[in-house]
Parts: sequence; C-alpha cells; structure tokens
Amino acid sequence: MRPNPIKPRLAAGGCAFGTMTFEFFTPGYPAICQEAGAEFILYDMEHSGVGFETMKAQFAFCRGLDLVPLVRVPSGDYHHIARALDIGAMGIMVPMVETPEQAKAIVDCTRYPPAGRRGAAFNVAAHDDYAGGSEADKIAKANARTMVIALVETGKGIENVDAIAAVDGVDVVWLGHYDYTNSIGIPGQFDNPKFFAGVDSLVKACTKHGKTPGFLAGDEKWARDFRAKGFRMIAYGVDTLLMQRTLAGGIRLLRGTVKE
Repeated sequence: MRPNPIKPRLAAGGCAFGTMTFEFFTPGYPAICQEAGAEFILYDMEHSGVGFETMKAQFAFCRGLDLVPLVRVPSGDYHHIARALDIGAMGIMVPMVETPEQAKAIVDCTRYPPAGRRGAAFNVAAHDDYAGGSEADKIAKANARTMVIALVETGKGIENVDAIAAVDGVDVVWLGHYDYTNSIGIPGQFDNPKFFAGVDSLVKACTKHGKTPGFLAGDEKWARDFRAKGFRMIAYGVDTLLMQRTLAGGIRLLRGTVKE
C-alpha cells in the first residue's frame, strides 16, 4: 500500500496544495494536475452527481503518480465513507460537520477495529492494490495513511469548531465559505466581519489542537489572503472555473484583435 505523503507533512506543520474537481473525470486529468504541481486532487461527489464507478477509475488513474486522491463524499454515512476508501481514496471530506459527535462517528468509519468500525476487504479491493500480505500490516498502514477532512460550513459548526478540531483522527478542518455565509444570513459577503470572525475561530481551533486548516481558493487573491491567515491545505480552483476563466481571457484577447 503506497503511503500518503501529505498527511505526515501537514501533521508536522507543513503545507499541501492541490485542486478540486467537479466535472473533468478523464484518464489524463490526474497526470495533467500533477504536471501542474498539484499534490492532491479533491474530487467532489456531493454536488457533481458523479458515482463510485467513476471515482474508482479516477483513483486508479492516480496510481503511479506522486498525487494523493481525496474525495468529498455525499454524506457522513458509513457506506459512503467506507466505500470511497475501499475503491482507493486516501482520504475523505465529509460535508456539514457540526458537532464533535459527528466528527468522531466519521473517524470511526475510516479506521479498522479496534480503533473504529471499518469493514475489511483485503486482497480483493483497490485500496490495497489487490495484493497479498499481512492483514495486521495493512490495517496499520491504512489507518496511518487515511486522511479525515471535516468540512465545517454552518454557524453551528463554527460554534463547535474547537470541539470538532479536538477529535482524535480529524486531520483537517476545512472552511466551507459559501455555505457558512449562507447559514449565518450574509450570503456571499466575504468582507463581512461576521465571516472573518468565523475564519479566525477555525484557525484558532486548528492551531490549539494541532490540526490543519483547509480552504478552497477560487483565485490568486483568495490563495494569498487565506495563506496569510494560516491555512495550510489549499485547493486552488475548481476544474470548470479554471478552464472557463483561462478560455475567456484568450477569447477576449482574440476579439480585441478584430477591427470593427
């Protein structure tokens, strides 16, 4: 089982940068992202409508690359979390985490007994590359490499963020910025003091408990600003928007060469 290099680096206070994918589930996409410098791809299953068969292929395309496949599952249900890990994800993000009890239940789904409740399927699944070997060794390696990302994106979640960050096994507390502003009645107001107060609470909780703050940066300004705030795991852009903005810039350039 190949290790997850970004997990120990983040735990030691380092950084990891990658991107998020909603639409481009093609064989070459992981290699393209790696060549661009991404260290991870965070695939979305919550809003994209994509299923586990597609994700299984994407995780397979990441094999042989220095790239960590992660996935935002649709919910914190056991069958979503465990299945994503069995088909090859090295970590999961769970949306709408609001309490430490939720966070603990999520961690339990990602760990084999006695540390958790994950069911075993060794030698026959993608997560261990269909290889033989000691089950005890595989359990130890799987528990060590699997990342748990708690997506905190509501007012209740921010109120409880210190307790969520304190849960053993939670590696990253990720700010869901759009949903957070929606939940506290300031949709899209990212310059509102209420928003900044929530951001500060999340970073403070992560610092206190030795966890990593995570964020999706939509552009260069977001990336600079949230790195300055202490966020150490950042997905830069979403596949659709990255393509759309770059193409739009090129089309504008070309249209500017045409004389009316």
